[in-house]
Amino acid sequence: LKKANRIEPGGQQKRSLEKHKPWIICTCNRRCYIALITGCYTCEWQLEQEKKSRSGPCCCSWKEKIFYPCLIISFLLSVVLLFVWIETSNEYFGFDWVIFLGTGYWFFWSIVLLSLFGILTAYSSLLVVLGFLLIWEGYELYLHWCHKILILLVILLCSFFLWILCKLWRDRWLTAGLSLQIFAPYMHLSGITVMVILSWPVAFYLIHLEEEVRMRRFKMAYYDRERAKEYNILTKLRALQVAIGLPFFLILLCLYFVPWGIHSPCIQEKDKLGPKPDFFGHRGAPMLGPENTMMSFEKAVEQGACGLESDIQLSYDQVPFLMHDNDLRRTTNIREVQPNASFTHSSFFLWSFLSTLNAGKWFVQSRFKPFYHMKPLSKADREKAENQRISKLTDLLEFAQKEKKFVLFDLNAPPQKHPLRNTYIRHVVSVILASKIEQHLIFWLPSFDRQYVQSKAPGFQQVGRLYSIERLTKENISRINVDYKKLFYKGLKDYKAANININLYIVNEPWLYSLAWCSRIHSVTTDNIQILNQLNHPYFFMTPSYYMFMWLLMDSVSAVLIAAIFYFHWWREHKKERFNNISIHKDNQEPVPDIENESWEIPGQQPPSSQPEPPTFSEIQVPSVSQKPSNQQYPSKEDVKPPVIAQGEGQTTTVPQGNLTTSIP
Repeated sequence: LKKANRIEPGGQQKRSLEKHKPWIICTCNRRCYIALITGCYTCEWQLEQEKKSRSGPCCCSWKEKIFYPCLIISFLLSVVLLFVWIETSNEYFGFDWVIFLGTGYWFFWSIVLLSLFGILTAYSSLLVVLGFLLIWEGYELYLHWCHKILILLVILLCSFFLWILCKLWRDRWLTAGLSLQIFAPYMHLSGITVMVILSWPVAFYLIHLEEEVRMRRFKMAYYDRERAKEYNILTKLRALQVAIGLPFFLILLCLYFVPWGIHSPCIQEKDKLGPKPDFFGHRGAPMLGPENTMMSFEKAVEQGACGLESDIQLSYDQVPFLMHDNDLRRTTNIREVQPNASFTHSSFFLWSFLSTLNAGKWFVQSRFKPFYHMKPLSKADREKAENQRISKLTDLLEFAQKEKKFVLFDLNAPPQKHPLRNTYIRHVVSVILASKIEQHLIFWLPSFDRQYVQSKAPGFQQVGRLYSIERLTKENISRINVDYKKLFYKGLKDYKAANININLYIVNEPWLYSLAWCSRIHSVTTDNIQILNQLNHPYFFMTPSYYMFMWLLMDSVSAVLIAAIFYFHWWREHKKERFNNISIHKDNQEPVPDIENESWEIPGQQPPSSQPEPPTFSEIQVPSVSQKPSNQQYPSKEDVKPPVIAQGEGQTTTVPQGNLTTSIP
């Protein structure tokens, strides 16, 4: 077969096209790869050749075109829901506590929802990626009906939870908005990187569509009967180019200029950064000891708290004690001692009974631990926690006086029919004064009967809520204790300009504490003091000059890379086109093989010594390339039988074909 290569122009073409194979073909079997993505998307694990999509803008049926936007909507909704829930992790304890009040069962429902939203996002993202890969490989989109039902369920679930957040938990959106002030500069830089990565498939598809438009325009010059049909296809191709390219470049343009609209407190000069905010232990250190117990307050002081925050209830015999919930179910063993009284308000019990309840065993039980990411207790701390009792207010005041720590508390009004229903403020003031604690260590928060408190205990530091500056000035209040979500959206600059000290609650996440630090907040109330105390500088802090340098550098590098990627795809497509044209030209000008001198290897048959003149190459019936009908199907190389040449009466000779190939554009 020495001369077989003379009629095999496709051999060089085959070797050249191998250079352009995708990377996936070089790393694994292509058929397995196609079967995997097709099976996951369509639930059909056997490849069918008819599933290959036709050339042109149509890659699926009209039903799939209608449903694919639903898949995109489910992906976007799940991503938004997951983002909001992740950014509101500071409120997980409050969410679990509200569910406990309604069900009476403590569980990490916030983590369950986080896992659910992550699964929904991963599922919808996977289907979007698989659909893109099928389009990339040129296969029809056919989403299985099971996937379609699940996608509709994803849309309904995400819509339901987003509606719940909008109606019942609007402050979650405020927390997500605050997180953008911290993460926006980094999301901007990361977004540019993502756009550079996406430019590869976008450039490939746009250049490929442009080449198809050019080829169809060339065909329109020779096919007058199909000109109207080709014109419609050209319109669809141009519309597809605009639908893909325009959003890409608009998003890229917005990312290039979005820093002009970013306002982040953590982008400032180092000399303008305020001091590190102080800590108030929220019910002590509730991740290190049972809340509102002396062990919890001792742990808070060990971690560097400047003040202690608590909640005060009044027993029926007028003893102030520390308890957050109105009943005793969550933080005591009341269900074991008096199950029928577990729902009774704690203020209707006598202190002689309350002092006998255990307030620490629940903390060491895994199913009752208040925070999901709590570290395991040491053996000594575990034994100490199991023996904790309900603390009185006087116990906290004595400890604060000893450690010289501030005391901030919420004073809960007793329920109806309580003996101190109308005089609880004056009774608590008298208890505080009787404890001999220094008055300036008391941060007085209750607004009811404040004038009496100021006259009776002028040394108390009066603390207000989110009042107007005029009211704060009138009541001689120089400090406020406010929810961080409300403060950052209402009057932060005004309070700072009026020289009002600000304490935020409840700040547990490092990014939120960093936001308070960069905003020059004076103190925060936290459950997570052991982690926040380790921060030596705010997270995500950068100077304006550094951010501008990174902005210009990323914009410049990304613009160069995206231009290079588009040029590379154009150059590769142009090179493939030139090679195809050269191959077709060589096929048409291939010389006629010398049949008489050719060496044959046909078993059981020898070439005759004399035979009639073989037909010329033009006499062999080869399909014309220029006159190929649009819907004609060509047989494969194995199905083409070699031409038969008559040698005389009763004798025929079969001309071997070798590896003769014909390139069809």
